[in-house]
Amino acid sequence: MVGGGIAGLAAATGLAERGVAVTLMEARAELGGRVRAWPVDGGRTMSRGFHAFFRQYYNLRALLRRADPALERLVPLADYPLTLAGGPTDSFARIPRTPPWSILGFVALSPTFRIRDLAGVDVRAAVDLLRVDFPGTYSEQDGTSAAEVLDRLRFPDGARHLALEVFARSFFADPREFSGGELLAMFHTYFLGSAEGLLFDVPDDDYDTALWAPLGRYLARLGVETRCGVRVSEIGPDSGGVRIVHEQGQERADAVVLALDTAALQRLVRDSDGLGDPEWRDRIARLRVAPPFAVGRRWLGRPQPGVPAFLATSGYGPLDNVSRLDAFEAGAAGWAARNDGAVIEVHGYALADPGPVTRARLWAEAERVRPSLAGAPVVAEEWLVEADCPLVDTTPWADRPTVTTPDARVVLAGDLVRCDLPVALMERAASTGWQAANQLLTGWGRRGHTLWSPPTRGLLAR
Repeated sequence: MVGGGIAGLAAATGLAERGVAVTLMEARAELGGRVRAWPVDGGRTMSRGFHAFFRQYYNLRALLRRADPALERLVPLADYPLTLAGGPTDSFARIPRTPPWSILGFVALSPTFRIRDLAGVDVRAAVDLLRVDFPGTYSEQDGTSAAEVLDRLRFPDGARHLALEVFARSFFADPREFSGGELLAMFHTYFLGSAEGLLFDVPDDDYDTALWAPLGRYLARLGVETRCGVRVSEIGPDSGGVRIVHEQGQERADAVVLALDTAALQRLVRDSDGLGDPEWRDRIARLRVAPPFAVGRRWLGRPQPGVPAFLATSGYGPLDNVSRLDAFEAGAAGWAARNDGAVIEVHGYALADPGPVTRARLWAEAERVRPSLAGAPVVAEEWLVEADCPLVDTTPWADRPTVTTPDARVVLAGDLVRCDLPVALMERAASTGWQAANQLLTGWGRRGHTLWSPPTRGLLAR
């Protein structure tokens, strides 16, 4: 197992629970991949930022239940407000959950969707939202961006930020480059194809404490050997198995799951001459990475009770959301109580320039959204810029890499991997991790694991 993020952890769990001996190698010091947390000075923790654990994340939740059967470490947020600069704030708290009443209720309750605006919507194109049929819908939208989907619908200008900010920006993507098929999948998943709506849960402490350390202990009880701080540099065929080369030497395995981010997978494939065939290697090399995103976190010496746990924003320059971690994370809440303060986080996605000017602008816009932040003493601060998320763009869906590779002994997992189900982000990582385990288990004549998803067909699909 190469990679200890969500996909790697799901694959390791799926294999170990069927009696397979698993060694998990992770280059970083912590498990969790892009959803990990790590310590910083003063007993504080840092991460790559707020993540919403939506209730449609069935396969991720199945993984978390291995260490937390009742999911007690996930706590619900009362609302998911989205505020538009100079405009209204939309709420998802009172929307009915059962489709189609969910979308009808949202339109009725949203201050952004006005009746006179809806008169211009292309009804025939809107009905097509109810006719989706995955995975076919993904391919049908090849070459079409999320922005073009909304153009085709004649979506009201005032409401475009809801669809684009809630969905496209969640993929760290510019809406003009984000896949239209993925946007339709998100509409289907959250509004038209499931009863959980857009509300979500969050861990009750930092990701390592609440999620990955307990799951690591569960894997240890299954006999999984976890090696953090080990970077794999090359893999290749070896006497009917796979040779794995890393910083401490090399070893042999019967099979390997590659659960890496895009750039790391590309480097490994480039440096592993015997891996795959030319067409597959070229497909991996063509994968794109989303633009940079930034996370700023401040430990403030003044309480901020008026700042909600999570607030999405639109029209505030590079600012995409503001979070107050002491509203739900035990470690942050403890720090805030001891210091009579607050722990505030800002996010900026798909940034053209994540430099010092953007950093200052993010905090200035946060103060514009929540004036109480202005002048609050900054006790400590962390700033993080990353550019390692897959760009789910408009290129042909069928060209994306699948769980299987030209070598039956090597499988892929992660949110960069093609999945037939209408799932994305953390749920796609978990789903493909389980699928990678199932692929190997089937080859060894062992029983796999059941996966769940929202319905793959819309209400009016033929």
